[in-house]
Amino acid sequence: MAKTLITGASKGIGRETALVLARAGHAVVAAMRTPKDCDLAEIAAREGLPITVAELDVDDDASVARLFATGPGAADSIDVLINNAGIYSIDAVEDETLARFQEVMNTNYFGALRCIKAVAPAMRARRAGLIINVSSIAGRIAAAGSGAYAASKFAVEGMSESLAAEMSAFGVRVVLVEPGIIATPMTLANLPKPKAGSPYPHGGRMRAFYTATPDSGPPPTVVAETMLEIVEGRTTRFRTPSGPDAEPFLGLRASMTDEAWIGMNDTLDDTVYFDRFLALSGLDLRPTTT
Repeated sequence: MAKTLITGASKGIGRETALVLARAGHAVVAAMRTPKDCDLAEIAAREGLPITVAELDVDDDASVARLFATGPGAADSIDVLINNAGIYSIDAVEDETLARFQEVMNTNYFGALRCIKAVAPAMRARRAGLIINVSSIAGRIAAAGSGAYAASKFAVEGMSESLAAEMSAFGVRVVLVEPGIIATPMTLANLPKPKAGSPYPHGGRMRAFYTATPDSGPPPTVVAETMLEIVEGRTTRFRTPSGPDAEPFLGLRASMTDEAWIGMNDTLDDTVYFDRFLALSGLDLRPTTT
């Protein structure tokens, strides 16, 4: 059974992945910024699960160095690294602050890179290991209103492809998981709001993707099960979309030219945009009224 370290494990996809893997018999180090706010230790004690909760801030060099230096997170003891920690942004490029662009990139891209660089030497030396980088369909589809987030995920995709090619000769496997819209705290209670008074309607349109998620969006266990399949070798693709809408969205984007995709947003009228999107995808994003 593999010893797996998961970043951003306090909630959402990270928390569910920790539980799914541990219940399958894999030892898990669930790493997060604030362990006191997470119930994983309590669940692990109650169910007798092999989960160790550890403190980690992927934004901080010193925090990463501490975790991977010794103890349960020691780099030479980790068979699988799952880079899951992430934050979101919904704003037009002009509206989003430079500081927020840097925050999103620091967590979503450089946070993953810090952890990769911590485990890569030991994995390479023993010629074994698995690195799973949690990307998103936003790592292959750049929608209006997601400039900061998409940029970070495109960066993760590019770095992961290079890393996979570099480490393959050393027996280390690197893969991407690309969730679609998943009902997680990041996309529900903590979903950011676009800048008030913006001339750009696109942030509000991005929010429309998530308004139905509490009722119809799949739970994070869907992605957690994808992780288990990869860890146990039942899925061997480099890129694995996860969730019922991931493949359809990727297929929709692949079926359109760049110009057609960009042109779908050439209206400031939400009604026109939602009609266009419904005709293309079959998904009605228009707010419902009661």
